[in-house]
Amino acid sequence: MPQFLYDFSSDTQTRPSPGMRQAIANAEVGDEQKREDPSVNRLQEMIADLTGKEAALFLPTGTMCNLIAHAIHCRPGDEIIIESASHPVHFEGGGPAVHSRASIRAIDTENGVFTAAQVEGLIRPNDPHFPRTRLVCVENTHNLRGGRVWPLKAIEEVAAVARKHGLLMHLDGARLFNAVVASGITTRDYCKHFDSCWVDLSKGLGCPVGGVLTGNKDFIDQAWRFKHLFGGAMRQAGIIAAAGVYALEHNINRLAEDHAKAKALAKGLAEIKGIAVDVAAVETNIVMFDIAGTGLARTEFLERLAPHGVRFSPLMQPTRLRAVTHLDIPADGVERAIASVCLAIK
Repeated sequence: MPQFLYDFSSDTQTRPSPGMRQAIANAEVGDEQKREDPSVNRLQEMIADLTGKEAALFLPTGTMCNLIAHAIHCRPGDEIIIESASHPVHFEGGGPAVHSRASIRAIDTENGVFTAAQVEGLIRPNDPHFPRTRLVCVENTHNLRGGRVWPLKAIEEVAAVARKHGLLMHLDGARLFNAVVASGITTRDYCKHFDSCWVDLSKGLGCPVGGVLTGNKDFIDQAWRFKHLFGGAMRQAGIIAAAGVYALEHNINRLAEDHAKAKALAKGLAEIKGIAVDVAAVETNIVMFDIAGTGLARTEFLERLAPHGVRFSPLMQPTRLRAVTHLDIPADGVERAIASVCLAIK
């Protein structure tokens, strides 16, 4: 049994379910580098169909999906417009600078959703003194802004400005299916405004590993080359691709359960003296909360929770934490977490 049975630190803490393990055991495999792995091919076809794109490529990580998209879309010295708390800005080891030699121009927002006017205001003049504005990146849902969902209208408006200025659009869809389930907007409708997009398998969908990058055929042909360049060749990858196929067939609609648990957790935390949480801001499976009012240092707070088997994730701000609900949270997980917080701050 894991030390933290009630692990709210991330939805990456999910483990393959019995059904998924059986799918892995029964997986048909082949050499995916020769495009002969039937499980990989099926997964790629399913994601391409869901996103409405011509082709897809199975990759080991979502970070690699972003890195490859940036490398294809940008040339050295180009500039990427992106929200300031987005994953590539903080958690990809400076990947855009290293792999595509592109720079970042960040937009500060409160909820992860920037406007078309903000994008237009950051587009550089066509002047050799400046970087060339090349790519606009959207993260949906937005992790560090609390799992917030991008309204489709906002995406349409940003895309219109991008097209007007000849810019490309990339979607970081690490939790895109959470946005789909929460909003009722189809995956295709979200993705049709983007030149490339990817979805993660190892978060809410419960797979042990992997992401799938999509785009037109020319884009994916180039992505295969960068997959080799970045060390992403996997050979008999059907072993893990089969988990993705299983997840697409069984684990998308159930994300609504995670959203309900997150809302319940937020409401429970909001009733505890010293805990600050914006319940109305909880749209999917992420709850951000602040413990400044408890008078406890964050390290001590987390240490007091550990004996109860409860874990949250610290954020960059010294008194802020994140809770993420997922399919491995036990049925009594929300109740246990709320009770444990009450005990921890006494």
